[in-house]
Amino acid sequence: MLKADGVAASKKGGVSAASKRILDVGCGINKYPGAIGVDRNANTSADVLCDLDRFPYPFRDSSFAELRAIHVIEHVSDVIRAMEEFHRVVVPGGRVYLATPHYTDFSSFCDPTHRWHLNSFSFRYFGENHGGFGYYSAARFRQVKVHVRLLALWRWLGFEFLVNHFPRYRKFWEYYLCYVVRGKVIEFEFEAIK
Repeated sequence: MLKADGVAASKKGGVSAASKRILDVGCGINKYPGAIGVDRNANTSADVLCDLDRFPYPFRDSSFAELRAIHVIEHVSDVIRAMEEFHRVVVPGGRVYLATPHYTDFSSFCDPTHRWHLNSFSFRYFGENHGGFGYYSAARFRQVKVHVRLLALWRWLGFEFLVNHFPRYRKFWEYYLCYVVRGKVIEFEFEAIK
C-alpha cells in the first residue's frame, strides 16, 4: 500500500510527476493500468484504502494529471463534494473521466448501493454557466465530451448516433423520449478549470 498522503508533484527530467499520474477512484478489482487505485474495500486492487465519503481525500492538491471514477459517482454520499475533491486533486487542465448508469437503465435502480440516478445533464452545475446555479460549488470543469450508450435495440436503430452527435436531440431525448428509448450508461470527460 502507498502512504495515504499521496506524492507531491516533483520535477524529474523537466516533466512534473503529476503530469503523468492517474488516479483510479473506486478501482475495485479492475484497476486502470498504470494508475494508483483507491477504494474503500481491502479486497480490491487498491493501492490506497480510503472511504470516499470522508473528505478531504488523502492526496495533495494537483497530484494527478488524470482521474477516473468509473461507476463510482452514483455510490458516493455527496456528489458535489466528491466532484470538488476530483477537481482539487487533478492539475489545472487535468482530465476527469466518469461513467455512471443512465437513470432510465434498470441497473441504476437494481443496485441497493446506488444513491444517485443521473442523466447526461447532471454535471452542468460545474460548467461555465453552471446551469444558473453557481452557488452550489466553486469547482469548475469544462465538459470535453459526453457519450450516452443506449440499449442495443436503440443503438442498432440509430438513436444512439443522434443522441451523441446532435446536442439539441440529446436534450429532446432526455426531456421526452428517454423512458421509451432507454439509456444504458453515460460517459463524461471533463477538464479541470483552475
